[in-house]
Amino acid sequence: MITTDFVNGAPVWLDLGTPDLDGAISFYDGLFGWQFRSAGPEYGGYGTFHLDGKAVAGAMTVTPEQGGPAWSVYFKTADADATAKAVEQAGGAVLFQPMDVGDLGRMAILADPAGAAFGLWQPGVHQGLEHVTEDGGLNWVELYVPDPAAAKGFYGTVFGWGTFDVEFPGGTYTTVNPAGTDENAMFGGIVPLAADPVEARAGAHWTPYIHVPDVDATADRTQESGGTVRAAPVDIPGVGRIAKLADPYGATFAVLRGDPNQQ
Repeated sequence: MITTDFVNGAPVWLDLGTPDLDGAISFYDGLFGWQFRSAGPEYGGYGTFHLDGKAVAGAMTVTPEQGGPAWSVYFKTADADATAKAVEQAGGAVLFQPMDVGDLGRMAILADPAGAAFGLWQPGVHQGLEHVTEDGGLNWVELYVPDPAAAKGFYGTVFGWGTFDVEFPGGTYTTVNPAGTDENAMFGGIVPLAADPVEARAGAHWTPYIHVPDVDATADRTQESGGTVRAAPVDIPGVGRIAKLADPYGATFAVLRGDPNQQ
């Protein structure tokens, strides 16, 4: 599960790039109750969403030249430069070289060999997410790639992730966990693109899941606020109820209410 223990190789931050920051702030406030705090002009308009005073994600304006609207998942590293080099050596790409973000930490943006982008965060003053797993917090991350076996090899080399295959009717779901842990510490999964036509439209990518108390109501609010329901709410035995959504500007994400019988 995702925690605030800030374990190397685990999800530690989440942020949004959007063409309309004010519109996105209003949308996510209405959807999750997130409140936005700007970090000030010295950080280029970047800011942080909070829930009950705890950091749940970041957000910034992006232009078409900088990229399309998207949510990005960051993984913790003790050495962003060394991890970026490991990404290149394993066949991935460095999209934005490691750089200091004031005294907050050091970051980089990478892509795996299939083209799925992700971030690195080497904490300084800012450790990372302060509210996870429960309502309004990051609960799970999912990687969609053409070749899950190749992805397992790449991320295993870069982060040392362990994997655990869960059998279900019709296939296998591969979960991932930080180095040195077992399946009880799993924080995400790897899915073949061909198995999910909804996600396949975007090519290889990471999708964050936010936990919510009512998936159906969240999907309804998304549509009412100008967003899109990419995949209607559905129950997954042993997991819970999920829906796949997009905000009004095209950034995609998913929501989940865990199965109370599995808690």
